[in-house]
Amino acid sequence: MSFDLLIDLFDYLILIISEMGYLGIFLGMMIESTIFPLPSEIILIPAGALIAQGKMNFFLVFFSVIGGTIAGALINFLFSMYLGRGLVNILIKKYGKFLFITEKRLHKTDNFFHKHGEITTFIGRLIPVARHIISIPAGFSRMNIFKFILYTALGAGIWGAFLLYIGYLFWDKIEWINGQLNSMYIPLIIFAVIVCIIYILIKKNSKNSSKKN
Repeated sequence: MSFDLLIDLFDYLILIISEMGYLGIFLGMMIESTIFPLPSEIILIPAGALIAQGKMNFFLVFFSVIGGTIAGALINFLFSMYLGRGLVNILIKKYGKFLFITEKRLHKTDNFFHKHGEITTFIGRLIPVARHIISIPAGFSRMNIFKFILYTALGAGIWGAFLLYIGYLFWDKIEWINGQLNSMYIPLIIFAVIVCIIYILIKKNSKNSSKKN
């Protein structure tokens, strides 16, 4: 993408967010949290730029991000819980052998989310692409909805703060952001890996303690 086009797009997004305000951020993040491929980067980095310019309040933007993410995630979650699972069961019975999906494998997925749904939902919110679809298996497995909301909010808060901070720091270096964005995700990925390792160690120690008792 040329620098001039990038600047024009960034300015246009800033204009839209400025016009719609916090509601625009809420709606944008709600759409981003469904299966529609709307990157949150194009919403939150311009919002961070507006915070840096004193045109928006960080806390109101932050809570709009979390609220919109939860709203969009719940759409996927509830759809998968009440409508999607029945359709999947029908498809498995008719076409499962062609798709290499069996009821046994689906049952294993359910068990996995029952045991590890919290950490999976949280980590999924920190990983690009996965964050769009993580609500679907959570809904299929009928994960506890209050835990789902809590861990979605935690993951969305970290993700949102990260992108807002990028926009806040580098709002006048848009071409540089465009070139470095993928490498900027590395700290988040490292953080996610560390959280997974800690979770596995805690689970392992918990099992060992249970065996000793």
